[in-house]
Amino acid sequence: MKKPITIYVVDDYLLTRIANKRYFADDCEFSVIGDFSNAKDCFRALDKNEPDIILMDIELSDINGIEAVKIIHDKFPSVKVIMLTQYNDKASVSASLACGACGYVLKNDSNVDLKNIIKMVNKGQLWLDKEIAKFVLSSIPKPKSYDLDNLYENKKLKNNLTLRELEVLKLLIEGKTNSQIAKEIIVSTNTAKAHVGNILTKLSVKDRVQAAVKAVRANIF
Repeated sequence: MKKPITIYVVDDYLLTRIANKRYFADDCEFSVIGDFSNAKDCFRALDKNEPDIILMDIELSDINGIEAVKIIHDKFPSVKVIMLTQYNDKASVSASLACGACGYVLKNDSNVDLKNIIKMVNKGQLWLDKEIAKFVLSSIPKPKSYDLDNLYENKKLKNNLTLRELEVLKLLIEGKTNSQIAKEIIVSTNTAKAHVGNILTKLSVKDRVQAAVKAVRANIF
């Protein structure tokens, strides 16, 4: 007999946990081996027994589900987490996926086939609610060019700067003045000023703020 997909349910609402357990109860392909009202109880259980899938709400009584996903992803990388929540804002979606969630399902979507989603995620696929998928697609930036080696400029921007200029740019992003930069890299203030001027020219910006913003957006560091 095929081994069932094991599941933890993490939700601070008791009725939701009961409903989820009942949903899987008569299906031999799934087994809910734990349910928890908060993330910390889930962590303690994970130390003893790792499930295949965790269904995680965002709003919890201790730490929120997004932080919990990050901790689980770092400490228990083989465990796949699906967010099962009513939060449908872009920030929650983006943060959840960035922290390691493998799926994002809205509780109020009556058309969702949760069992099929779990099977897909358990096989290594990513699943997003169709409305959530629109958020994700709309947030993908258009390329700055159509050069395959430099679609988003990042590589070109970074390669245009010397190692010293990259060092200065990092300090510039931190808000350091020319004199502070000079002290950090042990050069004269005039030399530091010259490095900053070269950086502005190479990044095609007018001032330090624009340089910092462009560097951050391009993920140079």
